[in-house]
Amino acid sequence: MIARIWHGITPASKADQYVEFLNRTGVKDYRATEGNLATYVLRRVEGNQAHFLTLTFWDSVESIKKFAGEEYEKARYYPEDSDYLLEFEEKVAHYEVMFSAPSSES
Repeated sequence: MIARIWHGITPASKADQYVEFLNRTGVKDYRATEGNLATYVLRRVEGNQAHFLTLTFWDSVESIKKFAGEEYEKARYYPEDSDYLLEFEEKVAHYEVMFSAPSSES
């Protein structure tokens, strides 16, 4: 399994709108791509900025390429991202998932 991590920053005033936008675009496209195993969106507000991480899990690099294209290490943006994001990071990070441990039930 491979984890793909993207980071973006919006003004805090647009954070809720950006969550809705992500859900309609990136999250929808992640989930529709064969080989996507899970999708998480994380948000942290610091002062007047909101930091977002998308954390997606994939069964293979080939599946990631179905979403991101052949240059799968480049971040994929939508035209409307410019209405929200303060900067455009060029690359995403990929990690091999070595193990996963579910929470124990008590």
